[in-house]
Amino acid sequence: MSKLQWLILTCFAVFILACSKSEKIGEQIAAFVGFQQPVGFPAPEYKFANNQVTKDGFELGRKLFYEPRFSRNNTISCGSCHLQTSAFTHHGHDISHGIDDRLGSRNSPPIMNLAWNTTFMWDGGVFDLDLQPVAPITNFVEMDETVSNVLAKLRNTPPYPAMFKKAFGSDDITTADMMKALSQFMVMLVSDQSKYDSVIRKQGVSFTPEEQQGYSIFQQKCSSCHKEPLFTDHSFRNNGITPGPNNDEGRYPITLNPADKYKFKVPSLRNLAYTAPYMHDGRFYTLQGVLTHYNSEVMDMPTLDPLLKVNGKLGISLTTDEQQKILVFLNTLNDKNFIKDERFSQESVK
Repeated sequence: MSKLQWLILTCFAVFILACSKSEKIGEQIAAFVGFQQPVGFPAPEYKFANNQVTKDGFELGRKLFYEPRFSRNNTISCGSCHLQTSAFTHHGHDISHGIDDRLGSRNSPPIMNLAWNTTFMWDGGVFDLDLQPVAPITNFVEMDETVSNVLAKLRNTPPYPAMFKKAFGSDDITTADMMKALSQFMVMLVSDQSKYDSVIRKQGVSFTPEEQQGYSIFQQKCSSCHKEPLFTDHSFRNNGITPGPNNDEGRYPITLNPADKYKFKVPSLRNLAYTAPYMHDGRFYTLQGVLTHYNSEVMDMPTLDPLLKVNGKLGISLTTDEQQKILVFLNTLNDKNFIKDERFSQESVK
């Protein structure tokens, strides 16, 4: 076989594989059923009556999510800092890098189960998912762009006018429709297929003895803030970590209430295996580091959460054995299906 023949056969094989993958994704999209409330989950907070998820809206939102034209120099998309393989966070980065490799001040929070959120960002500075993308688009260290410029780019870039017409009935690309399309994609990022979920739903799966013991310890010592099944109560709390170099005061600049100093949103504990590092500034690269903090490193502060100072004792008392069992239980919250779901991948756009 000549080198040319070998090259032709190789290219043909790659083409066949790509077509096969596209067909598989196409089959998933053809069976599109929109947002479904998982069994055992509470009613969502997102107002679907104002923005019902449709197949065309979802596909448009997914394409926009991976669109670098949202940034000033067309290099940064939402997906740049929210990677599916990392449960839509920026794995390995304590604080995220934006346009021109500029450094932010906070760790990228994972994007999952947003339909149950009423506030967004670590400080809760945004209260409507349909408005949230404006923050990173206009932030100097993230995308450093204006919404009006983004709209102009999309209007001059096929196939966006046609996609907006299919999704919303008009090829006039507006801010409202752009934000609604992004929301339709983001609310579909539901993580509910972990081992924990299968056990709770009695789907023929059981915890191991060590996982069950870890679950019991978790319920006793961690569930006040990390409430099931979302594993967050969406509150803002000061968990006693020392202020970082930039003295990030958390929710305080949003509310101007001194009682909110150094309070940050309680994150979900789902998919922790994929979302390191942890805390708002990514200071802990391991879960063991997080547990060590709560056990022995909590700093006494005026706004420290009362749950972390009971009878004058700081933190949460955890033996080495209890910590190990909690870590084993936390592994049951990892959802492999979520990080591999082709409906959400950038490959689906291609």
